[in-house]
Amino acid sequence: MDIRKIKKLIELVEESGISELEISEGEESVRISRAAPAASFPVMQQAYAAPMMQQPAQSNAAAPATVPSMEAPAAAEISGHIVRSPMVGTFYRTPSPDAKAFIEVGQKVNVGDTLCIVEAMKMMNQIEADKSGTVKQFWSKVDNR
Repeated sequence: MDIRKIKKLIELVEESGISELEISEGEESVRISRAAPAASFPVMQQAYAAPMMQQPAQSNAAAPATVPSMEAPAAAEISGHIVRSPMVGTFYRTPSPDAKAFIEVGQKVNVGDTLCIVEAMKMMNQIEADKSGTVKQFWSKVDNR
């Protein structure tokens, strides 16, 4: 992994208030940890994505990653496959402000279809469906359509 990327990740950890960050690229990975601050500050949680409904023909629905949420849905409410963002960042359902959303609730998706974009460290990261199915729901604190 490039030392410049590692330095950027260290800066991200210092500026964001996160206590630990782990990134994997292929066979390389890096984990950056720091001691918790003396004062108590709110901590960002892992981003949650929408559930995917299992279809009778062994298909699963897909939905995009989301902005971090302080409340996770109860486990009993979740059914189907969930697509989670591999990173915390700004969630976009559209490729540009005036464009149509990548996917809508009820839409069928295939493996590799772009579900959304998550912006992290000024980089736009496309989140793709890892299973085929129909979108059941989006979970997003801020939902920009």
